[in-house]
Amino acid sequence: MISKHISFEEATNSPTALRFGIKNEPNDIQLSNMKLVAEKLFEPIREKYGKPIKINSFFRCEELNKKVGGSASSQHTALNGAAIDISGGSKEENKKLFEIAKEFDYDQVINEYDFSWVHISYKKTGNRKQILVIK
Repeated sequence: MISKHISFEEATNSPTALRFGIKNEPNDIQLSNMKLVAEKLFEPIREKYGKPIKINSFFRCEELNKKVGGSASSQHTALNGAAIDISGGSKEENKKLFEIAKEFDYDQVINEYDFSWVHISYKKTGNRKQILVIK
């Protein structure tokens, strides 16, 4: 388990990885960072939200990140598993998640594509508290 509400399988699952035979598994450092972002950000958000939260993307190995067209500096990979894309199931619910996320310590909280999902990230040190919008 990554955390109380995130299984290892959920954190590394990717239909794209399965389709292309990509082994999407974190190393020990990446796994430690994944547990940290889950503990410090995902779990407190979920507790305050009070409902399950869908994980759209958590860890992506470099090969998978390239295959899905992710940024070369993606926090899902470049910062060793420090980001999660989450959804409450609708734009309205994602707006709620976005507002809740801003109440905690974070590196980035991003409204992606008009609340199609919310990107949250956390680092051990130097969290920038950036609020961004990707259109």
